[in-house]
Amino acid sequence: MEDQAKTFLCISNFFKGNAFLTALKKQGNRVFLVTSEKLKEKPWAFEYIDEIFYMPGQDLDWDLDVLLKGVGGLMKNHKIESIISLDDYDVEKATFLRENLRIPGMGQTTGRYFRDKLAMRIKAQDSGIKVPAFAPLFNDDDINQFADHNPAPWVLKPRSEASANGIIKVQDKDALWKHIHELGENRLYYLVEQFKPGDVYHADGLQLDGKNLFCCVSKYLATPMEISQGGGIFRSANLKYGSDDEKSMKKVNAEIMKAFGMKSGATHTEFIKCKEDGEIYFLETSSRVGGAHLAEMVEAASGVNLWAEWAKIEDSLAKKSKYTLPKVSKNYAGMVLTLANVEHPDLSSFDDSEVYFRVPLEYHAGLIVKSKNQERVMELLDDYAARLASELSTTAKAPEVKKFH
Repeated sequence: MEDQAKTFLCISNFFKGNAFLTALKKQGNRVFLVTSEKLKEKPWAFEYIDEIFYMPGQDLDWDLDVLLKGVGGLMKNHKIESIISLDDYDVEKATFLRENLRIPGMGQTTGRYFRDKLAMRIKAQDSGIKVPAFAPLFNDDDINQFADHNPAPWVLKPRSEASANGIIKVQDKDALWKHIHELGENRLYYLVEQFKPGDVYHADGLQLDGKNLFCCVSKYLATPMEISQGGGIFRSANLKYGSDDEKSMKKVNAEIMKAFGMKSGATHTEFIKCKEDGEIYFLETSSRVGGAHLAEMVEAASGVNLWAEWAKIEDSLAKKSKYTLPKVSKNYAGMVLTLANVEHPDLSSFDDSEVYFRVPLEYHAGLIVKSKNQERVMELLDDYAARLASELSTTAKAPEVKKFH
């Protein structure tokens, strides 16, 4: 068995993953980070990173040929065992590097299933997993066929954006074509999907060698799409343990992971339980830890730090050693989060003993609460949401999507 230090190259276009980097280094490894030069001043876990390399611009500004040659140069003196993408937008970069440098891990084809919403839907549908009716925007006849056979409303979705960024909701065929024409050549990067009214759930999990080791299922009390379209307070809370919904979501999540070929790492998957027919429909998945501080909420509920355990999984794979999941708790947790009207909001008045975490983002106000009692969690979330809405909450127009993966 190999147990010597390994060398990991991590990629992140956004400031996130310090817990991952820290845990990886604590396992005795060499840790390199590639990030954007725009993030130089962020409080990275510098003491746990051997060296940081900065790329000009951010995300799509990166020149992949420059990135490849830079990593190739690094490999002259360092044997890189693993390349890790810490954010959605880094998946393509990591798969590109793995393919070119023949480093084990997810390749470009499988990576598509965790980034491209069109690839996700086609793969899920082909695997017998329910998805809302959809169509690519390649062919006019296909679009008309979709619109004529699937009742509105519909949503136009960017194929490779994260969360609800860039989603356009339309109510009729004329509006649909108006927006498609406005997209111009960029229509290639979108799909159209039937809007299914219902509750949206997310499953946050860990995989190892194709097996699900851990899965925490939660429900958005205000969905990302609702927030992006109309503003408000983002809320989520984990489901009652052993409930029918929890069992159903875990079952579908396992089917998705198997169908998509997810081997090892962290995953964040979303589903909708349609109010019209009670069925569960797959929405999207990703090969990373959920954003918006959902990782801290999952840790409050379960005791499992997704970032740290993901790092330990990667460490075990590189060293061919055994990984053991820590003991899982069964608490209840929930979070509230909103844009704030001040840079550093004062949350000291939110002083209940159940407060587990205060979101440290500038111009955001957010808290995570934890309790053995699910009803108490829901009571606090309702109270905090109302107070944030009246005291601190503000809205901002969602940025227009102009560049596409």
